[in-house]
Amino acid sequence: MDTITRDFLTARRLAVVGVSRSPQKFGTLIYNELKERGFDVFGVNPALDAISGDPCYPSLAYLPAEVDGVVICIPPAGVPQVLREAAAAGIRKVWIQQGATSLEAEKTARELGITPVSGKCILMYAGEVKSIHAFHRFFARLFGQY
Repeated sequence: MDTITRDFLTARRLAVVGVSRSPQKFGTLIYNELKERGFDVFGVNPALDAISGDPCYPSLAYLPAEVDGVVICIPPAGVPQVLREAAAAGIRKVWIQQGATSLEAEKTARELGITPVSGKCILMYAGEVKSIHAFHRFFARLFGQY
C-alpha cells in the first residue's frame, strides 16, 4: 500500500460527499460501510436532511465537528469545488473515489497543495473487506498493488 493511502487510512472521522437517498448509490454504500467498520462519518449532500437516520449536511462548511478526511463520491465536474471547500476547512486528507477523478480535479488538488488518493475504492482498503472487495484486495496484493 502506498504512503498516501496509508496516511489517509489513519483518519477515523470522515465526511462522505455524495451520499444519496438510494441505498444502491456508491456514496451511500460507502457511508454505511465505513460507519459499520467503526469510522465516525458525516454525510454531505445539499439535497438531503438525513442519511441512514443521521443528519446530513449541505457542504463541508456545515459539518458540526472537524473531520480528519473527506471521501468524494460525486460526478467529476463537482470535485474541484469540493476540493476547494476541503482546503478552506483545513482538510488535507482527501480520497477521490473511483469514477470521480478527472484531470481538472487533479489540477485543482495540486494547486491547493492536496495530494489525494484517487482511482481506488476506499472499501478495498479501509478495514475488514467483504464480498467483491476481498477478491479485489487478494489480486491487488498478488500483483503488488496493495
